[in-house]
Amino acid sequence: MKYRLNTDDLNDDFFHNTRLLGIIAPIKNFQFCWLLNKAFFFQFRLNPDLEIQLRKKDRNYFFSIYEGRETNDAVIHYLYHNHFQGEYLLPELKHIDFLWLLKGNNITNDQCAWLLQAVKKINGVQLVVELTNEQIKNKSNMIF
Repeated sequence: MKYRLNTDDLNDDFFHNTRLLGIIAPIKNFQFCWLLNKAFFFQFRLNPDLEIQLRKKDRNYFFSIYEGRETNDAVIHYLYHNHFQGEYLLPELKHIDFLWLLKGNNITNDQCAWLLQAVKKINGVQLVVELTNEQIKNKSNMIF
C-alpha cells in the first residue's frame, strides 16, 4: 500500500493571510535587498535557515530567502529569489526575478497597492504585480 502526502492543507495553512508580489528586476539579489532596505523602514536580511533546496535533474538547487519584519511585527516579509543556476523556484513564472510574500493578519488592499507603487519606483525594477493563488502551480516549492 502506498501513502501519498496531501499537501493541500499544508499549502492552505502556509498561504493563509498572505499576499504575493512578483517582481521583474534583473539585478543581483543582495543589491535588490539593499535598494529595498533604503526605500522602506524594515530591513531585509538573508535567512539561511529558510533557504529552499530543490532537487532537479540529479542536482541540488538552492533558493535564498530574505526576511524582513515591520516594527510592530504585524507583517513579516519574505523575499524569494526565483532563479538559481538556470533553474526556477516557480517554473511557471520564469520571467519573475523575485517573489515578495507578505504574511500577516492585517494586510489591507491599500497597503498592498501602496507597496506595489513604491517598489515600482525603485531603480532597476521593471514590473511589480500582485499574483493570485491560481497563477501559482508549484506553491509547495515556496514552503519552508
